Amino acid sequence: MNITRENIDELNGVIKLSIVPADYDAAVNDVLKNYRKKAQIPGFRPGKVPAGLVKKMYGKAVLVEEVNKILSKELTKYIFDEKLNILGEPLPNDEQTKDIDWEKDTEFDFVFDVAFAPEFKITLDKRSKYSYYTINVDEEMIDKQVEALAGRAGENQDTEVVEEKETVRADFVQVDEQGNEVENAITADEVLVAVDMIKDEEIQKEFIGKKKEDVIVFDIKKAFPNDHEIAHMLNIAKEDAEALEGNFKATIKVVQKFVPAEVNEDLFKQLYGEETEIKTVEDFRAKIKTELEQGLVQSSEYKFLVDARETLLSKTKMELPKDFLSRWLLATNKELTAEQIEKDWEHFDKDLRWQLIKDKIVKENELKVEEEEVREFAKEVAAAQFRQYGMFDLPEEYLNNYADQIFQKEEERQRLFQKKMEDKIAEFVKSKVNIEEKAVSQAEFDKMFE
Repeated sequence: MNITRENIDELNGVIKLSIVPADYDAAVNDVLKNYRKKAQIPGFRPGKVPAGLVKKMYGKAVLVEEVNKILSKELTKYIFDEKLNILGEPLPNDEQTKDIDWEKDTEFDFVFDVAFAPEFKITLDKRSKYSYYTINVDEEMIDKQVEALAGRAGENQDTEVVEEKETVRADFVQVDEQGNEVENAITADEVLVAVDMIKDEEIQKEFIGKKKEDVIVFDIKKAFPNDHEIAHMLNIAKEDAEALEGNFKATIKVVQKFVPAEVNEDLFKQLYGEETEIKTVEDFRAKIKTELEQGLVQSSEYKFLVDARETLLSKTKMELPKDFLSRWLLATNKELTAEQIEKDWEHFDKDLRWQLIKDKIVKENELKVEEEEVREFAKEVAAAQFRQYGMFDLPEEYLNNYADQIFQKEEERQRLFQKKMEDKIAEFVKSKVNIEEKAVSQAEFDKMFE
């Protein structure tokens, strides 16, 4: 085995490998001996097939497989031993690689193009100013959250008169132009109808003001243009809903309105548990403010990382081997074309440069993410999701179960690991630069992403 490397420039190189019989003979012979033991060929007893016949039948395929194994192993070992910081993966050099005749050749030469990660320096010091935006929690935001939480704990209650936001349950029956039930009419009992979801304004007005046992005749296709919705309401097949024509008579049986929960101690206990220390509306609003502030920290951190990325990309000068990387992207992404790569090169270039910057920060400062940290982060994600549905006082076992489910999904686990590592990178950057905190409103913060 002979391996050499030629550096074409600072970013590109060529690795040449020469494999000779001494490298593969033993492995090929061992495989063929094993084949001979197992081969079942008519006219020969098991294990007694002539070695020459086995070699003739399987020799070429075994040679190809064993040479490729050696090639892959030795190329990987060489890159590791030489501590080569390469980009992507080695690519065959078609110009310098000779065609191989596997029937006759005994020595095999391979040539690979490689690209080296560029050398660059990251500047992080107190002379660098980075903005960190904190979002003010105002009374309007607290009001909206109080309304949302009271709404989630609310319930439907019977009422007398249909209004715009009410819900009715009505018996439906298909009728003719005179309002009489048609032959083989489609019927459905206690169909649930949200008045504000009726698409036709005139039909919606007909429902408003009606009471129990009142009757409305209307064109169901005008009221609900979506055939899936009609099929669900009437419990019929979608094909039947598509073919449906004419009017339906709806006889109102129940009128209900949604009533949010009262903002009192019962609601506080429902949200935070029987032992909650929240007793007054003022306590409740203070708690909500704290929760909103905690939730908005993630938004602030995300914005900081976005801004830090752009700042470091602009300040960190490096050149990438575009020709090689374009070839590599094309070779490893079958859905991409050369035209797409050229069109989106700026995006590819930024993403790779940012990945190199992150890798350098992690390596030089020995940043690590432990498995237990990812597990705790998974529990935080679970708790945040449950809080969106007004569930604040979840038992620890629920959060642990959720974390266990995440850890069983490798893709999701890796996503959380990467997010946790990015959090550590952001914290490291913040510790090294001059942070200027800027308080903004939610509207001002949202405008930054437009």
